[in-house]
Amino acid sequence: MTWKSSLLAASLAALGLGAMAGTASAAGPTCADGAIKVGAVSTVTGPADFSEVPKATQAAFDAVNAAGGINGCKIDYTIADDKADPAVAAQAARDLIDNKEAVALVGSASLLDCAVNGATYARKDIRSIQGLGVDAACFSSPNIAPVNVGPFTLTTAMGYYASNVLKAKKLCAFFIIIGGTQEAYKKGIEDWEKISGQKIHLLDLTLPFQGDLTPYVIKARDAGCDTVLTNQVEPQVVQLIKTVDAQKITGINWLFLAPGYTEQVAKALADSPQPIYAGTEWEPYTETDSAANAEWIADMKKANRPLTAFSQGGYLAAQMFLKVVGGIDGEVTRDSVNAALLKMQPISNPLAGSPYVFGEAKTHSPMRATKVMKLDKGKWTVETKDWVHLPDVK
Repeated sequence: MTWKSSLLAASLAALGLGAMAGTASAAGPTCADGAIKVGAVSTVTGPADFSEVPKATQAAFDAVNAAGGINGCKIDYTIADDKADPAVAAQAARDLIDNKEAVALVGSASLLDCAVNGATYARKDIRSIQGLGVDAACFSSPNIAPVNVGPFTLTTAMGYYASNVLKAKKLCAFFIIIGGTQEAYKKGIEDWEKISGQKIHLLDLTLPFQGDLTPYVIKARDAGCDTVLTNQVEPQVVQLIKTVDAQKITGINWLFLAPGYTEQVAKALADSPQPIYAGTEWEPYTETDSAANAEWIADMKKANRPLTAFSQGGYLAAQMFLKVVGGIDGEVTRDSVNAALLKMQPISNPLAGSPYVFGEAKTHSPMRATKVMKLDKGKWTVETKDWVHLPDVK
């Protein structure tokens, strides 16, 4: 074996891919034409830009390709923009499956991919390791398993943190309902009720995406809420807290899901006296000294990609796929990838508080842990050193 093939074998071993490159007799994954074709359907243009997720997946694959691939097989990765348009999303999925002959979807992040294409993935028998599950369908499909906790499980987890750690007695929840998310958010609250033994004090499913929030903060105050949980995204988080401050409301803990955990929110609310918390999907991305973030940070810097929570999801999806494919002996095909995903053992990664597994279940929501951040004078600080692990719902 030459020094180059020895170096490649060592690199692949470090990635946990197992097989030695350049050794035809060695067990491991093989590919007929030198490439393993993979794709992602993501919202890149339109009302949201989730491109950072698949771009981080691309960066992880590029790093493996630069080292010679998986046992000599390069990852041929295609990112399709669904433009948040159902027709475009459907066409993008068909193109990846039928024309590009993808063996799996990895690192997708979309406003509507799961809802539009879930049935197609089941019919075509292809599986998606979603980099960012956004809508409820991402967590209710036999062929999709996200690497993120997701807004609905995170709702339960933040409620659990509120009652278990903050000792909330009157938890109130206000939700923006987009598409078919109402039942998923209601279930998130119902699961919290089962775990905590408490009842939600107030549940409001009419929170607007835009508009005056004064009636809602007054409603929370007058109802006697001691903690309020909401699913607002960055601009609305700022608007809500500024409205609370304008009304001079005190004595309420304000809890947000992962979209509220941004540096822009921290800066905009630096002067607010309100106790503000947010749950994370993965290891807090702002903790650049965290050992758990070290490999992700190193690979993103090499690829000149920004350090964002979105890129954590894309990177983690790639790592899960690489681990699974690295354990295949023989030709990497859609069928062999499916078999490996269905039979895989849970895989741990320091970026996540739960081990990832696809498996044979009819629905998939494997990630059930969060770290809680608290806003302190314009900076997010880690409120929970250890992961908050959500108990199983009985």
